[in-house]
Amino acid sequence: MTPWKDRAGNFSPLKAAAFAGTLVPVLLLAYYALAGFPKGAGASTLLGPRPFTAAIHETGDWAIRFVLLSLAVTPLRRIGQWPKLIIIRRMLGLAALCYALGHLVLYFFDQNWDVLRAVSEIALRIYLTIGFVALLGLAVLGATSTDAAIKQLGRNWNRLHKIAYGIGILAALHFFMQSKADVYEPTLMAGFFILLMFYRLAHWRGLSVMSPLVLIGIAIAAALSTVIIEAAWYGLATGVPPGRVLWANLQFSYTIRPAWWVLATGLGVAALGYVRSLGKAQVPRGRRAARAAA
Repeated sequence: MTPWKDRAGNFSPLKAAAFAGTLVPVLLLAYYALAGFPKGAGASTLLGPRPFTAAIHETGDWAIRFVLLSLAVTPLRRIGQWPKLIIIRRMLGLAALCYALGHLVLYFFDQNWDVLRAVSEIALRIYLTIGFVALLGLAVLGATSTDAAIKQLGRNWNRLHKIAYGIGILAALHFFMQSKADVYEPTLMAGFFILLMFYRLAHWRGLSVMSPLVLIGIAIAAALSTVIIEAAWYGLATGVPPGRVLWANLQFSYTIRPAWWVLATGLGVAALGYVRSLGKAQVPRGRRAARAAA
């Protein structure tokens, strides 16, 4: 089955758009990498003076982003009442695996294909070990994402694929540790992950994720958790007092801190849920009116 067709073999605009979206980062990366080479040996590319390092980071960043996008499918299906969204979850998960594998291959390339050296680095550096474990988890999910595997594993398939939550935690931790001082984007990714986990927690606890108040509460809780994570990380890793980090989140002179983006995203989802709930409520009323007229 081609990536742009549904199970019935028909063209799916949703799958086609998702497939094209998964290719955009690698195509841009290839363009940025090749743009400077025709000028001669040693020429800097659009990736900067260390193109392989930049490419390693970029592929790793997109692996985490696609992990989060795949985790976002289920909440958006429920909140947006868009059941067909499920058809792109597998594609997004496989995209995360492909970018993670590209991340690893580029790392080996940067080590001049010295396998022993690369393996020893992965074993001795804890943040590399964490990233490699996350990659192994993605490989397991990718290998069991086929229809045959789903049928063979039965109920165990859902249990197995819950390791995606652990992969998200490991990926975020790996991102933080390799970023060192500037953890703006790792904090943002961690905040989005927390937001997605709060949606699931609310659903598991029997709360209605269609309720605007529940969704607003989730958005606020995720934003506050993002602030706490950012302050804790800077406090532990750099010794910056948590108060300074908390105060920085109230300053908008230079940049908007990750917590505000998490809050805005959560409130946007709450607005989507409210609009969709209004549409759902209007359908039964219209049907009752039609029956009364008949």
